[in-house]
Amino acid sequence: MSFSGRMDRAFQNALRLPLNCRTRYILLSDCHRGTGNANDNFQKNEFLYLAALDYYFRENFICLELGDGDELWENRSIERIKEAHRESFEMLARFYEAGRLYLIYGNHDMVKKNPKYRDKYFRTYFCDQELCERPLCPGVRFYSGIILKDQEKKQDVYLTHGHQADLLNSTFWRVSRFLVRYIWRPLESLGIPDPTSAAKNNTRKKESEKKLSGWADRHGHILITGHTHHPMITDSGYLNTGSCVHPSGITGIEIRNRCLTLVKWSVAARQDLSLYARREILGEPVRLP
Repeated sequence: MSFSGRMDRAFQNALRLPLNCRTRYILLSDCHRGTGNANDNFQKNEFLYLAALDYYFRENFICLELGDGDELWENRSIERIKEAHRESFEMLARFYEAGRLYLIYGNHDMVKKNPKYRDKYFRTYFCDQELCERPLCPGVRFYSGIILKDQEKKQDVYLTHGHQADLLNSTFWRVSRFLVRYIWRPLESLGIPDPTSAAKNNTRKKESEKKLSGWADRHGHILITGHTHHPMITDSGYLNTGSCVHPSGITGIEIRNRCLTLVKWSVAARQDLSLYARREILGEPVRLP
């Protein structure tokens, strides 16, 4: 299947959510939550992730995760991931219970599109404090795409993970998963990057972004993806949320008052040398027509 065909399929049965001057969305992607070992790139940023989600929960945002939430290529067991990042899953459960969490699957967590998988692993999580199973996201669905329908009928916003731009990470994702799990993961610990990854290979990253930007331009849509881990905001129609695994912090895109804003959360120091999670705006916000 061609790239255009894969993109069409991603939005064929997409979830539609309203977009107006009152709706608030926070778009995050590529958390790659791991098992807490040396290869878990999310672990060092979990404090920032929790601080950000707490802020967005209090500010009445709807949380949209655009894929690769969990690292299920390197890791077989999502139960170990849930154990390692219990607080993060508790926060997601809060959003879900409030009806403010929607999830897209990416190439690294493609297995989530299987209803049996999500029913088995996303119904509950184990609460250490109460020593019992607590509801996580019972009945949750993972989507290939989400469309934010502009209620003023001017400009819809299309959301997907973005792996559709890469044949090896979409059609042949099982092959890539095998290579990552059994070949590139051991080599990564030796400092050798995975050449199949758009996030770690600049050539593949540029190729993917060119395809995605071209698709948005041809269709006259605003398209927001993750996948490449390259935060981007332009008025050309293609935007990227970045990731939650960058060494300097996490990035995401806020949608509020019909304005798209790329934000970064990082650790900063006050004058008394105490540390806090700082939210800052990157680039010029894009206002919808």
